[in-house]
Amino acid sequence: MLKDNLITGLDIGSTSIRMVVGEKPRHEAKIRIIGAVEGPSKGISKGVVVDIDDAISAISAVLEKTERMIGQPVGHAWVGINGGHIITTESRGVAAVSKVNGEIREADVERVIDNARSVSAPPNYEVLHVIPKSFAVDSQTGIKDPVGMTGIRLEVETQIIQGLSAQIKNLTNCIYRTGLEIDDLVLSILAASESVLTNRQKELGVVVINLGGRTTSLAVFEEGDLLHSAVIPIGSDHITSDINLLFRISIDTAEKIKVREGSCLAKEFKRHDEMKFAAVGGIEEGYFSKKQVAEVIEARVEEIFQYVDKELKKLARSGRLPAGAVITGGGAKLDGIVEVAKRVLHLPASIGYPHDLVSSLDKVSDPSFTTAVGLVLWGNQMVNKKMDLGMGGGFGSMNKAMEGIQKLLKSFLP
Repeated sequence: MLKDNLITGLDIGSTSIRMVVGEKPRHEAKIRIIGAVEGPSKGISKGVVVDIDDAISAISAVLEKTERMIGQPVGHAWVGINGGHIITTESRGVAAVSKVNGEIREADVERVIDNARSVSAPPNYEVLHVIPKSFAVDSQTGIKDPVGMTGIRLEVETQIIQGLSAQIKNLTNCIYRTGLEIDDLVLSILAASESVLTNRQKELGVVVINLGGRTTSLAVFEEGDLLHSAVIPIGSDHITSDINLLFRISIDTAEKIKVREGSCLAKEFKRHDEMKFAAVGGIEEGYFSKKQVAEVIEARVEEIFQYVDKELKKLARSGRLPAGAVITGGGAKLDGIVEVAKRVLHLPASIGYPHDLVSSLDKVSDPSFTTAVGLVLWGNQMVNKKMDLGMGGGFGSMNKAMEGIQKLLKSFLP
């Protein structure tokens, strides 16, 4: 029998698909992770579905493995969405306070956020999140939570996150056809942020960088608010391709070299530091230079962080975030990546690991699981609040568009 206190996060990446199941605590403050599974991703490239049948098969395989692990069916999940088609814009909402005595209620807050959401979207785009940044009551600005205050006019400054309707429908269609219901779609980098950042870091100013297989996504926070998010179309798979081309070896051998011997610090190796391909499990004859491998990795990682710095320069935050950079995702496990980040970004840097949870599973402490774990934490926050009015730093989702998409897709399913 399906327990109603389970929260599931589904992270569908270009390289791997990860599913994490959390058990909602009854008397504990932290959620307990009881299942964590990953499997190879197929039919997905740079956050976009390119082959529906392959994607359905890959998601189904991970779902079945998860159900076997926890010993019961998984009926619904909070799903991460990523990709270059995601755009962010700013919008303002205005509403008159409905109560005669001028007291602001939660219904007024919902209404003003919904008004901000009504901003004209580009053709073929759907709203994923409306993120309240600050409220104003009459002439008083900079308010975080106006409920209970008194006034006549309520305003809100928001950030709108939107995605291409076709890409959203392709992704949701794949998930529904595995038998899973979707609790909500959540921008992957926001879920990862929930997993690795503290409220203090968000207040001080921080950038979280999720280094995935085909893409690198980032989010910038300051004073508890999301300032900016972006997706860079370069990831750790590009490093594998660089090694593959350098030594003219198979992709599988190149991946093994990157994972087992890869480093971002070429200065730590000498030219004669060599190793047999066979020593890392490769089938090729001969040797490879560990210094050459490190030079290739360092160059590509520097390029990724240079793109991140360009995004920070757009906000006038380059080298000006006191809580620094938090690097997570599978690519964060590269040796020396923190040193390169400090050098290129001119910021303090660290690796981001999931926190605020309890689990006997070592796997969930891996940076590659931060998004999936973050989706569980996000879901737990939403369930607790019973409404989409933000979490932690004041962001949440207003996903009325998803309800229509779900009904539409289900009408076509057998």
